[in-house]
Amino acid sequence: MLKLSPNIYAIDLCIYLSDIKALIISDLHLGYEESLQKRGVLVPKTMFKLIIKRLDWILSQVSVEKVILNGDIKHEFGTISVQEWREVLRLIEYFEKKDIEILAIKGNHDTIFSPIARKKQIKEVKEARHKDILIAHGDYVPEKLSKIIIIGHEHPAITLREKAKSEKFKCFLKGRFKKSVLIVLPSFNPLTEGSDVLKKEVLSPLIKNISNFDVYIVDDKTHEVMAFGKIKTLV
Repeated sequence: MLKLSPNIYAIDLCIYLSDIKALIISDLHLGYEESLQKRGVLVPKTMFKLIIKRLDWILSQVSVEKVILNGDIKHEFGTISVQEWREVLRLIEYFEKKDIEILAIKGNHDTIFSPIARKKQIKEVKEARHKDILIAHGDYVPEKLSKIIIIGHEHPAITLREKAKSEKFKCFLKGRFKKSVLIVLPSFNPLTEGSDVLKKEVLSPLIKNISNFDVYIVDDKTHEVMAFGKIKTLV
């Protein structure tokens, strides 16, 4: 694990709050494969197996009593697809079998996540707070800020180049929004590479002056999180 702030650690693609043994996961986008197939993009439905495999590894590394699903749990905006319904239920049952409490934070893709939440008695909230930490999806500016804000939504990634070779890595970002420390999680979805922070315009209204943010790259093979300095030094 890599320490980002007191009691806040980056582990693989998640944040771990060590004092309450809570894992924060952002942007699963369950059902994404079915959405791609509707657009004529044929991809094998292996995403859920990869998600569970990754979760198995994370849960073998740290003790987890609570999981906070930080928005965009499902992919479709205005409906619940068959794949979404099935996989969200399977994910909930996966945590239930391990006696892990689940809290769902509503993301911009979760407009009708409520039927699933009600069926499985999952608490769904707009944002969550713990001590001086605010956890929100990241698609809006919260009315009441906190010392530390943890968001998803952005799907940050970065492309590193060495001569003719280039490779894209998912990454965490750490910077500031007004007087708050802002930590941005990568997407947990295996099919989304993420938006290159060196090229793309930011999505979240909380991210300002992105060149001053610190980058922490996730090695997809080893799960290691590595500090790479500020974005402006990588341009």
